[in-house]
Amino acid sequence: MTDCKKRQSARARKQRRCAKMEDCLIENQTVFYSKAEHYWKEVSPTVDGMLGGYGSISSIDINGSKKFLQKFLGEGQGKTGTGCALDCGAGIGRITKRLLLPLFRTVDLVDVTQEFLDKARTYLGEEAKRVENYFCCGLQDFQPQPERYDVIWIQWVIGHLTDDHLVEFLRRCRSGLRPDGLIVVKDNVAYEGVIPDDVDSSVCRDLNVLHRLVARAGLSIICEEQQQNFPEEIYQVHTLALR
Repeated sequence: MTDCKKRQSARARKQRRCAKMEDCLIENQTVFYSKAEHYWKEVSPTVDGMLGGYGSISSIDINGSKKFLQKFLGEGQGKTGTGCALDCGAGIGRITKRLLLPLFRTVDLVDVTQEFLDKARTYLGEEAKRVENYFCCGLQDFQPQPERYDVIWIQWVIGHLTDDHLVEFLRRCRSGLRPDGLIVVKDNVAYEGVIPDDVDSSVCRDLNVLHRLVARAGLSIICEEQQQNFPEEIYQVHTLALR
């Protein structure tokens, strides 16, 4: 999983900006993924650790996500059910605990770091009994069960996937949705191009790049919003609902 992070300076953005993600990857994909895994193994399994030192924005983030998601949930034609959700890049279960478990009967978690998933079992408290699966797996390799999920929530993690792997993962997510299911992507957005981050081995894409990748996956954007009330020094964060 990635996290909310400070914007780079205009000079740094100009020096590092790429037209597509693969142009930013000097090393091979295996190294790109292994460096990210190593980075997260050194991160504290706390809310502050999950948010890159910005634990104070967690409630703002959750409240914005809940307002966004509740527009689609309910009964009737075209509405998304509340049976089962998947938390991608779940970490210790911050989003599962405060957003998904209050809205869905059951939740599955997937994250590349086993220590985070182990922590989630205690962090979630009594409600952990409604978590059916803890998958330790990188999203580039994860295969959602067909037609299992009403909502697949993907937050602050797509920057750890190459363009091709992100497209392939979104296609697999589409097959994992129940009728009228929804994929939600919430992530940092660059001003222009693709900005690499060598610290956690990730990238930040601009909206045009992200829109093209969503289209390649055969998905449509049915709603898009910018998260409000985040600190000015971090990247803008956008939420996209996909079907």
